[in-house]
Amino acid sequence: MRIGIPRESSRNEHRVGLTPFAVQSLCKAGNEVYVEHEAGTDCLFSDDDYTQAGAKVVYNTDEVFGRADLVCRIGSLTNDEIDMLQPNGAVCGFLQLAVAPRDNITRLIEKRITAVGYELVERKGRRTVLVALAEIAGRLAIHSAAHLLQTGQGGRGLLLGGVPGIPPATVVVLGAGTGGLAAAKLAAACGAHVIILDADIDRLRQAQTEVPGQPATSLASERNISRFTAIADVLVGAALTPGASSSVVVTEKMVERMKPGSVIYDMSIGLGGCIETSRPTTLEDPTFQLHGVTHFCVPNMTAAVPRTASRATTASALPYLTALCERGVDVALREDPGLARGIYIHRGKVPHPNVARLAGVDPTPLAKLFD
Repeated sequence: MRIGIPRESSRNEHRVGLTPFAVQSLCKAGNEVYVEHEAGTDCLFSDDDYTQAGAKVVYNTDEVFGRADLVCRIGSLTNDEIDMLQPNGAVCGFLQLAVAPRDNITRLIEKRITAVGYELVERKGRRTVLVALAEIAGRLAIHSAAHLLQTGQGGRGLLLGGVPGIPPATVVVLGAGTGGLAAAKLAAACGAHVIILDADIDRLRQAQTEVPGQPATSLASERNISRFTAIADVLVGAALTPGASSSVVVTEKMVERMKPGSVIYDMSIGLGGCIETSRPTTLEDPTFQLHGVTHFCVPNMTAAVPRTASRATTASALPYLTALCERGVDVALREDPGLARGIYIHRGKVPHPNVARLAGVDPTPLAKLFD
């Protein structure tokens, strides 16, 4: 199979679709890999690294897309990139088509593209590729929040973990999924006072087992969310459902009652955000202040550590990509239900209900997708 690795087109997107390690593995299996010039530069992967791994470096974006049967990328597609895809070709990445413009989806359907979202792919009930980035994002949330609490950043002038005789900062985490748990674990390890809210009691039980220091936990009712956001020095919004728009769980009135100089870190902003006052920011200008509260709302936050993020993504995605190349797209998707759950679009059919709704078509059940 011919595999294309384009340079990411989104602003401040420093990650790359595949690392040289993955390229070497795929090339040894007999595949051809085409890498766009300087695609891995921001991750400190040189063109020579890819060449030594067996790839061919090309200097034109059209050529990467035009040669590839399978395009491996990180972020969502632009209309220009969709136009460059081969008809009946395939693309993998964190595509987030459930919040994509309708025109993008229509073009993918018309070109009969197979679009597989890493955020939806599963293995043994666990979204393995998404988990890799969610863990990084959760840890980054605490690194960033600790910095933003400093007076020079407009914060409350607090040390996250406190010191003897001085209480630590209070970190409230909304959502006990992978990202939320990662944030809670690091905050607790730093000595912060951690409170975790989730609507799922089993997740809260897991949090009490996994997070050091016996964090406080509470069911995420509107009353409890209002109560605990008011005492938060750091509020981590990790309430999201992959493949669907996020729902607002923290209202603007709740934000107004937060302490001056407190910090909001909205991890779900890429799907619309779970905090009413959130709006997307960039790595160049990651924060804004509203109601005296610092908001950090960068959709591609793991692009701040692109080498780590790209390696983690590649390690998780490589088994699926290997299967797609060895067995062919149709057979691999038909034989692996976990991989098939990642399908947004397949040869003009749309199994994902949210994407079908955006496109104005009836969803095709996975069971009938390959008829």
